[in-house]
Amino acid sequence: MPAATSGQTIGPFWHLIEHPEWADLTRFGAAGDRIELTGSVTDGDGAAVTDAAVELWQADPPADHLFPGFGRCRTDARGEFRFTTLKPGPVPGRGNAQQAPHFAIALHARGLLKGLVTRAYFAGDPMNESDPLLSSIDDPERRATLIARSRGAGHWRIDIRLQRGPSGETETVFLDV
Repeated sequence: MPAATSGQTIGPFWHLIEHPEWADLTRFGAAGDRIELTGSVTDGDGAAVTDAAVELWQADPPADHLFPGFGRCRTDARGEFRFTTLKPGPVPGRGNAQQAPHFAIALHARGLLKGLVTRAYFAGDPMNESDPLLSSIDDPERRATLIARSRGAGHWRIDIRLQRGPSGETETVFLDV
């Protein structure tokens, strides 16, 4: 009978984040409303997650040879990440529903057996009220974890918390995909 091997997580993910240029989705010359999305990743105690691979996906504008629609970056020593991209527009959902402009965000890090997926919507977008996913989250405090806040012209920020904090800080809503 073969010997059992120890259980391991699927990280670290340094090989996924060796190319910092991937964090700039406009690097091939994409034209449009250029924005910067920044944020941080923290654990349940509020400590920075300094070894995460953060992936950003967007369905609008459509991917082409000038715009990949996908980016990846690492978190730094403060748990911070930064993407340069084009501001997305609404996309079709199930049936006749329209989804509000958003990014899909995937996280991979030490200690996670499965990547986590969440979204970042834009504060103040009128389509947020009718977005099927946001509308399905009854608790306003939890829904707010999916909303990026404006930090000035063309700069948006979303902070991601992996677990509920000891003082009751709300963890980010993650999707079961």
